[in-house]
Amino acid sequence: MAVRAVRGAVQLEQDEAGHMGERVGALLTAVLERNNFVADDLISIWFTATPDLHSDFPAAAARGLGIVDVPLICAQELDIAGAMPRVVRILAHVETYLPKSEIAHVYLGATAALRKDIAQ
Repeated sequence: MAVRAVRGAVQLEQDEAGHMGERVGALLTAVLERNNFVADDLISIWFTATPDLHSDFPAAAARGLGIVDVPLICAQELDIAGAMPRVVRILAHVETYLPKSEIAHVYLGATAALRKDIAQ
């Protein structure tokens, strides 16, 4: 078994706590499903949010999905002129037998443009 990193992102329509929970929850669910992971495979998750998001911690969505014994941390993205607004990104570390080449990185909706090289 190896430790692998999985990337992902989602753009919110508005900065509202319930909406953030729904969208980040959808991102986490997609990452788990597309890679056939279960919560016990998770080692840790880093969440970043663009500076225009203030309504809630993205990690709260993971707790809402029942991911309660995995270390989570939130940070703010750099405030870069012209960057896509209202984006939450994740970097999850997992234990898996999948080789790096088979990890499905998940960029939902418009965020697929952020990493065309790895978006699934």
